[in-house]
Amino acid sequence: MSTHYTADLLPKEKVFRDPVHDYIHIQHQVIMDLINSSEFQRLRRIKQLGTSSFTFHGAEHSRFNHSLGVYEIARRICDKFVRNYPSKEAGDGLWNDEERLVTLCAALLHDIGHGPFSHTFEKIFATDHEAITVAIITSPDTEVNRILRRIGPDFPNQVAAVIAKTYDNPQVIQLISSQIDADRMDYLLRDAYYSGVTYGTFDLTRILRVIRPYKEGIAFDVSGMHAVEDYIVSRYQMYMQIYFHPVSRGMEVVLSHLMKRAKDVYLDEQSEFQHSATFLVPFFKQTWTLKDYLRLDDGVLTTYFNHWMDEKDPILSDLAHRFINRHPFKSVRYLKGWDDATIEKMSTLIERMGFNRDYYTAINNSYDLPYDLYRPNQATTKTQIELVQKNGAFLELSQASPIVSSLTGKIRGDERFYFPREITHPDDEEGINLFESLSQAFLAYIENDEISPQKNTGGSV
Repeated sequence: MSTHYTADLLPKEKVFRDPVHDYIHIQHQVIMDLINSSEFQRLRRIKQLGTSSFTFHGAEHSRFNHSLGVYEIARRICDKFVRNYPSKEAGDGLWNDEERLVTLCAALLHDIGHGPFSHTFEKIFATDHEAITVAIITSPDTEVNRILRRIGPDFPNQVAAVIAKTYDNPQVIQLISSQIDADRMDYLLRDAYYSGVTYGTFDLTRILRVIRPYKEGIAFDVSGMHAVEDYIVSRYQMYMQIYFHPVSRGMEVVLSHLMKRAKDVYLDEQSEFQHSATFLVPFFKQTWTLKDYLRLDDGVLTTYFNHWMDEKDPILSDLAHRFINRHPFKSVRYLKGWDDATIEKMSTLIERMGFNRDYYTAINNSYDLPYDLYRPNQATTKTQIELVQKNGAFLELSQASPIVSSLTGKIRGDERFYFPREITHPDDEEGINLFESLSQAFLAYIENDEISPQKNTGGSV
């Protein structure tokens, strides 16, 4: 059973002006102190959308912006719950406002463990941003932990439990992490705004009007079904059109190979770096600590990439140049019938044209499950979205919405083969002869990519 803590209010409410939520209201001293901590301020220097800004040039917003937005949505939900659904007695399934503080702190800190170019960095150096978030919250060496411990000795562990989804109140967990939560609602609206698109928007005001607590978590009045339905469709569209954009993924492949090559060159005793990469060395050696991790941000890595353009190693230098100057790898979607032999044939061709297949080819798959219902027999299960009918009975969302039903349980996305753009435009006779050795069907597919559903999504090409 968790212990409930209280915190001092600020003498006067402070606000952050926000393009998505207008004002973000700060009422507790602990929230202001957490925002001012060095670990949280680091999030200003980490882009929310990573390589997507190479495609949608407005998408330069940070994880700092997003984290404040998640806090604000969570704060508004707490206000709604305490006003309309206050708990009268233990176990009644209504909202106990003593949960407000842990909810707000978890909402604010939920992404504090993200590193530079988050998911690409994680794959190369085997880090886990959720585990690091918990470590930052619970480590006595961080400012965040010291601030939280002023509330109570076990308070950091309670906040960490929300992040780890082990907290004993499912309402709090689902407000931060579920199929419709403060995190997802903010990043969809924020990413759509900064990307310059409209299909990621939905009626947040209406959703906050119909959200309600119940004993097993959170639910929504059936009268607000269409607003929730719109949210699911918006999320689907954002993944297909923004997050999975093939050009952004082409830059991500370049970035991934760049960091992999840097690691390989550093660990190769026959090679040497001309320029130091001091803050990355612990990650090359896999000896990093939390202190090492917190030194990294997008700017640190970008500085190293600039240095590496002048390295002796030709692959490292070339990949750094491609990333810094935005030369994404080109791609083709997998065709029906492609197998390992097809990929091997393509990779061999690219290698014969002078490119090392380990650093100049990649298979990238991006898939998402827009919505799913609870399946108890699966190893990892979803918390389904429940609608509350006028008689008090619960109805799972896809049972009421034909649109959501069409998306339920269906994984969406694609798998693509990435390669240097020069392959499609060889400038010498040998390259032309090699290129023509592929089948005409494959040539036509690379040149036209006609069946790609992402052909007209906008953004940079």
